Amino acid sequence: MKNCIACGMPMRKTSEFAMCDESKDYCVYCARPDGTMQSFEEKKENLTNFIIKTQGLSGEVAENAALSMMRKLPAWEDHFT
Repeated sequence: MKNCIACGMPMRKTSEFAMCDESKDYCVYCARPDGTMQSFEEKKENLTNFIIKTQGLSGEVAENAALSMMRKLPAWEDHFT
């Protein structure tokens, strides 16, 4: 089992990998339709919106939570140095 480098989601099934390709290090939710990984800004926006939707937080609080989560993930380490 791998964890997505961009959001941390455990990827247990082939369908959870980007393009159903188990060699990818990121999940289907962090991939663009063409199979490439979303940019930092795209992921931040999508994760912020997911937090707002699922946890009901305000935009600013949700964005801070998203950034806090992203800070711990290997895909984004260069954005926080």
